[in-house]
Amino acid sequence: MSDTDEVLDELFAVVEDRKETLPEDSYTASLFTHEKGENAVLEKLGEETTELLLAAKDDDHEEIAHEAADIVYHMLVLLSMKGMDVADLRAELRDRR
Repeated sequence: MSDTDEVLDELFAVVEDRKETLPEDSYTASLFTHEKGENAVLEKLGEETTELLLAAKDDDHEEIAHEAADIVYHMLVLLSMKGMDVADLRAELRDRR
C-alpha cells in the first residue's frame, strides 16, 4: 500500500469516527449535523473547486496543493454521507485504467 493510500484510509477513518461520535469541537462532525445537510458539503466542494481553479490560474503551487487537499477531504466526507468509502473510489479509478 502506498503512502497516499495510507493517508486516504487514515483520513477516511477519522471522517467515519467523527460521523459516529460527533464531537462538538469537530469541523467534520459539524458537516454531518449542519442544518443544510449534505448541501453544506456540496457548497464547500464548489467553493474549494473555485479556489483550486484560481490557484492554478495564478500558478501558485502551494495554494494548488492546499485547495486540492480541501477537495479530497470534502469528497471523503461526501462519500461517507452517501454510505460509500475509499474502496468505492479506488474501484472506480481502477476501472478507468
